[in-house]
Amino acid sequence: MQLNTVIFDMDGLLIDSEPLWGEAATEIFGGYNFQLTKAQYATTTGMRTKEFVEWWFNHYKIDARHNAIAENAILQSVVDKVAAKGKALPGVAHIFNFFIERNFKIGLATSSGKPLIDVVVDKLGIRNYLQSIESAANLPYGKPHPQVYLNCAEALNSHPTQCICFEDSFNGLIAAKAARMNCVVVPAPHDSKNEKFNAADLKISSLVNFNSLLLQTL
Repeated sequence: MQLNTVIFDMDGLLIDSEPLWGEAATEIFGGYNFQLTKAQYATTTGMRTKEFVEWWFNHYKIDARHNAIAENAILQSVVDKVAAKGKALPGVAHIFNFFIERNFKIGLATSSGKPLIDVVVDKLGIRNYLQSIESAANLPYGKPHPQVYLNCAEALNSHPTQCICFEDSFNGLIAAKAARMNCVVVPAPHDSKNEKFNAADLKISSLVNFNSLLLQTL
């Protein structure tokens, strides 16, 4: 089938929010007397906050009764931080213009909830270009489960094989491929040489680098 739909992840792809998520996690987890190393944090990138907290609280033997409190504190902290100092990652304007010019349907499929989605979408000025915004926050399973991508394709009236997904995390990459979609991955610079990203259809260092020749390879 001919490609006619593009679906974007949000955190770490369109908005430089991953460092802010890290800051929030460090602050909140510090109150429970543990901190994550960069390597530990990287293993759970792309998870929903609920699963992220559950994973590390279980790992560090923190009473599960604290999970919801920590989750809400991290979520609110990230919303505040992104509103105050979140910045678009390089190439956001370019990539949206690229697909708008080619009359692609455009969607957003993110693990984040509505409060953060609203802040990011309005900060980046992309709301009017998105025909569908789908969140995995309240789904039974988040990424790497493909449901959020399948929901977005359905909302756009697109078959999964007509879709290109842009992701930055391995969990997101697996979700896109499980949905039978083409996936372009833009890993964080510190993780760009990790061989796990070879599972993507295409790996680029920045959204700025995507062009018509690369589109033809998909």
